[in-house]
Amino acid sequence: MDIVGFLKSQFICHLLICYIFIVSGLIINFIQLFTLILWPINKQLFRRINCRLAYCISSQMVMLLEWWSGTDCTLYTDPESYHKYGKENAIVILNHNFEIDFLCGWNFCERFGVLGSSKVLAKKELSYMPIIGWMWYFLEIVFCKRKWEEDRKTVVQKLLNLRDYPEHFWFLIHCEGTRFTEQKHQISMKVAQAKGLPKLKYHLLPRTKGFAVTVQCLRNVVSAVYDSTLNFRNNENPTLLGVLNGKKYHADLYVRQDIPEDEQECSTWLHKLYQEKDAFQEEYYRTGTYPAVPTIPPRRPWTLLNWLFWALLLLYPLFKLLINMINSGSSLTLASFAFVIIIASVGVRWMIGVTEINKGSTYGNNDNKQKQK
Repeated sequence: MDIVGFLKSQFICHLLICYIFIVSGLIINFIQLFTLILWPINKQLFRRINCRLAYCISSQMVMLLEWWSGTDCTLYTDPESYHKYGKENAIVILNHNFEIDFLCGWNFCERFGVLGSSKVLAKKELSYMPIIGWMWYFLEIVFCKRKWEEDRKTVVQKLLNLRDYPEHFWFLIHCEGTRFTEQKHQISMKVAQAKGLPKLKYHLLPRTKGFAVTVQCLRNVVSAVYDSTLNFRNNENPTLLGVLNGKKYHADLYVRQDIPEDEQECSTWLHKLYQEKDAFQEEYYRTGTYPAVPTIPPRRPWTLLNWLFWALLLLYPLFKLLINMINSGSSLTLASFAFVIIIASVGVRWMIGVTEINKGSTYGNNDNKQKQK
C-alpha cells in the first residue's frame, strides 16, 4: 500500500472528514432555516438558494466517491439520449442492491449538473435526521410512511408542488421500496407467485402505486423516465466504509430512456420493465457488459472545490483549539476532548451503519405484513 492509500485508511482522516461534513452540514441547515422567510415573498428564489445550499452538503458525499476513493463510473446509454441528460426533468428508476447505490445515483446527478435539485421518495423517518434529512426538507423532498392509505394524499400534494420548480430536477425512485436481500427476495417471489406475476432473479417486485402516482403528477413537467441498472465489476461488494477507506470500485450504470404512454398501464409497464432489468442483470453477469455504448461522463471539479472550501474554513479553528487545549495542560480539558473523540467515533460508525445492508430496513421482511403495492 502506498503512503496515500495508507493515510486514507487511517481513522483520524475519517474523523476529520466526518467533522467537516457534520459541522458544515449543521451550518448549512441553520442557513436554510433562515431562508424560510423568503417562501411567502419569493418562492422560486427560496428554491434556487436551497438547491445551492443542498449541493454544498450532498456534493461532499460525491467527492468521497469521485476524488477520495477514485471510483470509476462508466455510463452505458444511447448517444442520442446522452445529450439530453441534465437538460430535462426526469424520473430515474434505480435498482436497490448495493450499500452505495444511492451514492452512485448522486454521482450520476452530479455529472449532469442536477445534484443540488435532485429529488427522492424517502421514508418519513429520514426527515428527522440532521443534515441530510433536514436538507431534504428544504428541498421539498417527498416523504412517506410506507402506508399507502395514509401516504397518498400527502405524496400527491408534494408531487404537484414540484410542477413549477424553477430548476431542472431528477426524481430518483427505488420502486422495489427497500434494499434487496435474499430473505426479502424469497418473500417477494411468494407474492409474485400468488399474483401470477413472472418471478425475478435479481430484483424484488416493484411497488407500482407510488410510481404510477409520481408519473401521473409529474407528467406535464417530466420528459422521460430513465431506467438505471447499476452493477460493479469483478463481483465487487462496495460499502461506504470501503469508500471512506479510499478503496476504488468500478461501477457500470446502464441507462435507457422511456416513459409510459398510458397512466392506467403504469403497473403493467413497470412489471415489464423489471423483467427486462432482470434480463440485463443476467447478461451483465454473463458478459460483464451492457448492450449500449460505454461513456465516462467528465468529472466536474465543483465537488472537490466545495469540500476544500469547507475544509479550510473549519480545520483551522479546530487545530487552533487543539493546540490551546494541549498547552493548557488541564487534565479535565484533555479528558473532555477524549470523551468528544469517543462520541464522534460512535457517531461516525452509526452514520456508516445506516447504509449497511445487514443493518438496513426490515421493511419487506415480514411475510404476514407484506402487501405488494
